[in-house]
Amino acid sequence: MQPTGAVHLGNFLGAVRRWAADQTPESFHGIVDLHALTTPQEPGAVREATLDLARVLVASGVGPPHSVVFVQSHVPEHTELAWLMECTAGFGELSRMTQFKDKSAANESFSAGLFTYPALMAADILLYDAEEVPVGADQRQHVELTRDLAQRFNSRHGETFVVPVAVVGAAGARVMDLQHPENKMSKSASSPQGIVNLLDDPKSIEKKFKRAVTDSDGEVFYDVAAKPGVSNLLSILAAATDGDPEQLAGGYTQYGPLKADTAAAVIEVLE
Repeated sequence: MQPTGAVHLGNFLGAVRRWAADQTPESFHGIVDLHALTTPQEPGAVREATLDLARVLVASGVGPPHSVVFVQSHVPEHTELAWLMECTAGFGELSRMTQFKDKSAANESFSAGLFTYPALMAADILLYDAEEVPVGADQRQHVELTRDLAQRFNSRHGETFVVPVAVVGAAGARVMDLQHPENKMSKSASSPQGIVNLLDDPKSIEKKFKRAVTDSDGEVFYDVAAKPGVSNLLSILAAATDGDPEQLAGGYTQYGPLKADTAAAVIEVLE
């Protein structure tokens, strides 16, 4: 996970909580501070964010004695292997990576690191002989590139790297922006009112859920396409209570109680 911005509810329910549940002594959780440098950062900001993220991971149950938490830049082999991966990858392969395509298509200013960082991500994986890489569906492309680079390197230089597989877990929580429920909750894209941070106080969390966008027809049912706001609340409530969003919908006829119960369940989980 990158140390950029506060850890939010989507990070926790979609990833961190699953890491805590699935960790073993052979699990490695990297705080990838070098990846955070692909966009400009204020001096000292990444250092502070790295410490904050480490605290959140440990507080969430991730790390010693159950697994390893480490800081990427503290292990120089990451950048050494990244150079070998850059020399193994093709220009066309890196050009097709989604983030680079999106940024360049929008004519945004970006660093060369944004173009080459998938090679560093491949090094992050291959350095540990990783057999399985738990990712969200949107990160599968990076693991596929890593597999291609490992196989290409092995064919040229002999068996060197374990070729990993992407493991997309049972659908973690689908946590969307509370103000724009058609978009994922995001450190960079969500407004302050649309994002619930792990360290928000309970009153702030209640207020954000109370103001969550729904719709005007007043019916409660789970349909992501037709009712994105209501479905987002049901999905979050289900993740926080280990329930099923479609079944939970049957217990509500108004939006107010749904918002209140979702806020209460989230507060309980975070406490």
